[in-house]
Amino acid sequence: MAYAAVASVSETLSLILNHHQYAVFLDQKRRLRSLHQHLKFLRAFLEDFPDKAIHLEGRIRDAATEAEDIIEHLLSEEIRSWSSTGGGGGRPRTVHPSPHRTANSISRRLQKMCQQLPKAAEVVGSIVEEVMGIKNSLGAVQDPQVLTHSSPPTTSSTALVPTKKYDQKIDAMVGFEEDLLATKTRLYGGSSKLEFIPIYGMGGIGKTTLARNAYGDSLIVEHFDIRAWLTVSQDYSVQQMLFALVDSIKPFNEKFDGEKHSYEQMSEQVYKSFKGRRYLVVLDDMWSTKAWDDVRRILPDDSNGSRIIITTRLQDVAAYADSSSPLHEMRFMDVDQSWILLRQKVFNEQHCPAELESTGMMIARSCKGLPLAIVVIAGILKTVSQTQASWEDIAKKVNLAVSAKDEQFGRILSLSYTHLPHHLRPCFLYMGCFPEDYEIHVSKLVQLWMAEGFMKPSVSKSFEEGAEEYLEDLVKRSLVLVNRRKSNGKIKSCSVHDLVRDLCIRKAREEKFVLYALDRYVDRILPKPIKDQHRLSIPRSTMLLFQNIFTPTIRTALYFQHCRLFPSSLKGFRLLRVLDAQKVTVMKFPAEVLELFHLRYLAFTRGYDDLCIPASISKLENLQTLFIYPYGGDNAFYSAICFQAEIWRMAQLRHLVFFMLDPLPSPCPRSFALENLQTLALLLNFRCSERIGQIFPSLKKLGLIYGKDRVLNWEFYGLHNLVHLHQLEKLKISMPISSWESHSPTWIPESRVPLWEKLAFPRMLKKLTLGGFMLSQQDMATIGSLPNLHVLKLRRCSFRGGKWETTEGEFAQLKFLKIESTNLKHWVTDSSHFPTLERLLLYHCPELYEIPNVIGEIPTLELIEVKSWDEFLGNSAKRIKQEQEDSGNECLRVRILK
Repeated sequence: MAYAAVASVSETLSLILNHHQYAVFLDQKRRLRSLHQHLKFLRAFLEDFPDKAIHLEGRIRDAATEAEDIIEHLLSEEIRSWSSTGGGGGRPRTVHPSPHRTANSISRRLQKMCQQLPKAAEVVGSIVEEVMGIKNSLGAVQDPQVLTHSSPPTTSSTALVPTKKYDQKIDAMVGFEEDLLATKTRLYGGSSKLEFIPIYGMGGIGKTTLARNAYGDSLIVEHFDIRAWLTVSQDYSVQQMLFALVDSIKPFNEKFDGEKHSYEQMSEQVYKSFKGRRYLVVLDDMWSTKAWDDVRRILPDDSNGSRIIITTRLQDVAAYADSSSPLHEMRFMDVDQSWILLRQKVFNEQHCPAELESTGMMIARSCKGLPLAIVVIAGILKTVSQTQASWEDIAKKVNLAVSAKDEQFGRILSLSYTHLPHHLRPCFLYMGCFPEDYEIHVSKLVQLWMAEGFMKPSVSKSFEEGAEEYLEDLVKRSLVLVNRRKSNGKIKSCSVHDLVRDLCIRKAREEKFVLYALDRYVDRILPKPIKDQHRLSIPRSTMLLFQNIFTPTIRTALYFQHCRLFPSSLKGFRLLRVLDAQKVTVMKFPAEVLELFHLRYLAFTRGYDDLCIPASISKLENLQTLFIYPYGGDNAFYSAICFQAEIWRMAQLRHLVFFMLDPLPSPCPRSFALENLQTLALLLNFRCSERIGQIFPSLKKLGLIYGKDRVLNWEFYGLHNLVHLHQLEKLKISMPISSWESHSPTWIPESRVPLWEKLAFPRMLKKLTLGGFMLSQQDMATIGSLPNLHVLKLRRCSFRGGKWETTEGEFAQLKFLKIESTNLKHWVTDSSHFPTLERLLLYHCPELYEIPNVIGEIPTLELIEVKSWDEFLGNSAKRIKQEQEDSGNECLRVRILK
């Protein structure tokens, strides 16, 4: 992966040249600057002339990787040498060399490594000369030294308008309308006995899309009491399937927490909750009959019209559940259906130019009726110019791809990779690091991409914003699927189709991009292929495996298996940048981590006991993201994390999330500022000084908790100073609740803490979540006056007097409103008071019997969702829906959760 390697080493060199001085590089500065310019030149060449760089990509990748290995090993040795010669385990932010400690006085080991750097730079220089010759022939040559004083490159992007889709992504069933009608008929018609609907066919033919459309149909939603979607896949986990079933019964039994119960207890509870209720369960992507056996005994048969859908590529698995149930085989699309789907995906509702129709038909025919291939090719066509020449070029490549009998569809999918811009290729290949059918949270994915060095610097947008645009581009090309979107339309989680993931893995191996450790016996096969690998993904294995792997080149380790051990051999991974051990539980902070100087991303789960973070964590001066997850959910409330003031010395930090803390030491020094910090959560009893805006000038997301040993005078915490956080977009402030209250849907007015009259929020705020407070009319007016507020969530809050009355001009931009577990009784409002509201969620409001009818008149409203044991509120929502339908508005959806 040439582009990723060049981008990564360029970023490393930028840090060395612009921010730090190291003794080991004192006599190498000129060479490093030259190398840096050469790499920037190669990076620009890869972006501007991707077709001309194909025969050079392997050499560029290997040369850049070797140079970075040498540089980072030298840095590691420098840091270790400093610590062992008087550094006292720490190191100043910038190393200022002294006359007694120069490059001539460093160890022989370092001198030997330094001698390798000129050779690596020489190789890069020779490639640059070759590239300049190519650019000369194209009349587009530019001396790499000219780049020295150029401004940072900006990220080019396509303007994207996110689709307003909040539920699971549902694709149009072009060409399969009859299949959908037949499936829906079997779901709510026919016999009252438990029936099975097996759907089978090859990968990418539309099985999951058919099941998803039926599952999300409004009539189906209303027909069934319980719905559950279980993605099985080849590496299925009985426990994960059981958790999915437990999650589906939450509306009926909120007190039941699957994490606290055994397999037998969860199975029994699921059976009891399903018993007597009409349910729909989808078992998607089933590969074995054993998976069916593991689930079948948990589901009762009460002859009440319950249904089970199974999707699989294997006919025998489809027939196994019930040999008497007719199988629904997905067939290939004909040419006309293929062209309709291709045209719709490329042009949406717009007209296709007449000169492109014949070529488009040719391309559609070449896809051999496979919907996934059509969708992927459409993603390519949307990115090229809408000219006959461009389309004919694509048509030739598609025909070439399907000419071979074997892996023809894999060849079609490979075209999507070859048409990716170089800056998107590493981001795409990274999707293959995640297990099959894994739901990827975008916030985490973005932070991983940043830590890997995939993102280009830009003067107009942050790294995070650039990464989100990269992801939207991959979605537009139909290479990434959107699972869920946020209330603002941005992607919340995503995934990749199995066939696309196979492509990622195949290309990643070809490009030496990632190494997969698949099971505990992998050490028997690793010694040879691991030599030049840089990323390690472990979907299922014991942590003991890590101790059997030794390579100095691994920079990324991703774990997807729960474990209570932490690898004790991390010292063998001196160049590690990413250590995603979220699934790994540690009882005390692992000292080995402090030796990983290059670490940029660190995540792990803490145990029940208190956790002390040593002051020496400031040695990790390149760390950008630190996540410490709680173990056991609400149980983690009783354990604490202790930090020293040195945490505020880590200037590269961008995302700091701890989940429940003892109070952090306040950042007092007047000259202090964490300019890069964007996320800070969750802080306990945090005092906001007047200088908070100067200390955290870039903060966008803040989470605060107040309760334990709290000071009763709210002004002590200085929350009115939050107004100085001019970049803050998301704010969560909550009072903790007792464990018994967390399972109660009722409100406890005496437990609520009133907000204070000097309440103030920054005007850039887009999302506000409040929990456990008493809210006055003035409080709500203050919140309503925020000009950019899009999302408001009030959980376990109470309204003074049980009344909320809005006025004209409030909540001008509010799109999402959720009110949960409150004493709200009288809601006085008007449709004009929420002019842009799209979603209204009312959960457990036992005293609110009626939703104001005017809510239905809000022109932008798409959904009213009610969760309540009482029928009054649900009936009120249904009446509003009926009134809107009578007046011609069929866009409003009403969802009643019990």
